[in-house]
Amino acid sequence: MPPLRTLVATAAVALLSAPVAAQQVTMMTGPQGGSWVPLGGALKGMWEQAIRGLAIQQQPGAGVANVRGVDEGKAQIGFANSSSTVDGLAGRAPFPKKVTKVCQVANLYPQYFQVVTAADAKVNTFADFKGKALVTQPKGNTAETLTAMVLELNGLNYQSLAKANFQAAYTDAVSMMKDGHVQIFTLGTTAPASAVMDLASARDVKLMPVDDKTMAALSKVNPGYHKLIIKAGTYPKQDHDVPVIGYSTHVVASCDLPEDMVYKMTKAMAEHVDAMAAVVKPITGLTPKDMAVDIGVPLHKGAAKYYKEKGVI
Repeated sequence: MPPLRTLVATAAVALLSAPVAAQQVTMMTGPQGGSWVPLGGALKGMWEQAIRGLAIQQQPGAGVANVRGVDEGKAQIGFANSSSTVDGLAGRAPFPKKVTKVCQVANLYPQYFQVVTAADAKVNTFADFKGKALVTQPKGNTAETLTAMVLELNGLNYQSLAKANFQAAYTDAVSMMKDGHVQIFTLGTTAPASAVMDLASARDVKLMPVDDKTMAALSKVNPGYHKLIIKAGTYPKQDHDVPVIGYSTHVVASCDLPEDMVYKMTKAMAEHVDAMAAVVKPITGLTPKDMAVDIGVPLHKGAAKYYKEKGVI
């Protein structure tokens, strides 16, 4: 029988040469054609390189669906909109019940709720929506939800308008504005938005600012919303800064995902901002402090560990 020392050495060699057990993680991204799919691909490569044995499986999703997917255990990580995630934690529509297993990993880039009006429509406040025709996204979409909320906060609803249209494609909404069928177009996306640029090239439009009263009331209801500024010159003939309602695209994870794994994921994102920005330009210049801003969603322990190390929380 071989000596004990030989048996121990043989076992050690076998252990070192054995493949690392794969850690399968499902990540929900976004609909085809959107920025979340290629950004998910960038994160998959980044995370699999940073964490030995990790295998990320991507599947399409959307902001609300991703939060529900993580909460229900169908996925472990995904993209979401800060405002929708906060609605999920509170159990507000469109969520059927409170989500309890979703934690914050990192804010990535801002999204802007843009209210675009025909220049001659005399729409300067949300109260001016009364009697006007509007186009927004399908019901349940973040921008549509926001449109309904700001109407309500200003004593209005869709019935107060001449007509409310719900279009899935920005191109269809732009065509309605170009043809004069509607005077107001609301959308939630990055700035500049190609749809707004297209519209501005065809007719005179303006961005309507959010007023302080509406912004304060909205933030009180949902801390996932905050004021952002669309800088002068972002769009043709925009000669001044315009304050708008903002929220963040962020990464959420199951609160049960191992602390060390999420720590390494957070660290990898912070150290490879350029790789993410190559896919989604607004990520350019992202810092750990930006990533850690409190948006009303509890931090995952792994993410919190990294941000504490960096001294940003």
